[in-house]
Amino acid sequence: MEFSRGKSPATALLGASSALLISARPKQWTKNLIIFFALFFTVNESWGLDEPGVALTWVAKTALAFVIFSALSAAVYLVNDIFDVENDRQHPKKRARPIPSGELAIPVAWVAAAGLTVLGLGVSFMLKSLFGWVALGYVLLMLAYSVVLKRLVLLDVFAISGGFVLRAVAGAAVLQVPISPWLYTCTGLGALFIALSKRRSELSLAGDDAGRQRDTLGKYSTSLLDQFIAIVAPSTLLAYTLYTFTAPNLPENHAMMLTIPFVVYGLFRYIFLVHAKDLGESPEDLLITDLPLIASIVLWLAAAATILLLFRG
Repeated sequence: MEFSRGKSPATALLGASSALLISARPKQWTKNLIIFFALFFTVNESWGLDEPGVALTWVAKTALAFVIFSALSAAVYLVNDIFDVENDRQHPKKRARPIPSGELAIPVAWVAAAGLTVLGLGVSFMLKSLFGWVALGYVLLMLAYSVVLKRLVLLDVFAISGGFVLRAVAGAAVLQVPISPWLYTCTGLGALFIALSKRRSELSLAGDDAGRQRDTLGKYSTSLLDQFIAIVAPSTLLAYTLYTFTAPNLPENHAMMLTIPFVVYGLFRYIFLVHAKDLGESPEDLLITDLPLIASIVLWLAAAATILLLFRG
């Protein structure tokens, strides 16, 4: 590390740490909350609410799994920025990121990514071997995305969707509980919907620079992406609807169907934000800034939790 620009070692270290934190993209870690789905949707039969010790253990394991995936995600974002550094320098916003701007040296980013990966995978295998294998699968898929898949039409968005599904699987693996295949289906389709919406907004905002900012953008078109979204959005809704009255771990009175309106509104709101305001490029920002969308998610969670608690087996 160089200190020749008049910076003290402490100042340089603080600057590098800040740059690393920014490159790790903490706002993106909200995606790892999907890991809690397994805990949330087994509340009616598996939490052991009559045994507080069991419930606390399950919460602790899931929280640790979330931290592990956040560390692994941070490593993936660092690697992704390293491989995408030239394209990011062509982007009006991404060029200001620490790696493409030169604020964070690439060798330092490599060391940090390697350290986070080794630490995250090591702890994951210590926690549960199956969880460790799922975490390893996630890392390999995301590395394949950063190196190859993000440059291949359709496979780029399918890889993103697969990463979300693996998060849901990880949540079940760490608790060693079975989860309805419908949950994985809904997660995969929902993630695919968000990924396609992200590509649409990226393409719309990039204009003539699309191909230079991201390789696949030059091969997509907004009309094509609109057709894909028109297929995936209703498929997501249909899958969730079927889930609410066919999943074996849900109340037999089908009360979970009462949560469908919140999902419908959330989908419609997201489509509106993508088409009317081109805000799909940063879904992590939408999920923490758009109040109507936040309200629909909170109300869905509250309704689902109430139903699971009232009608648990």
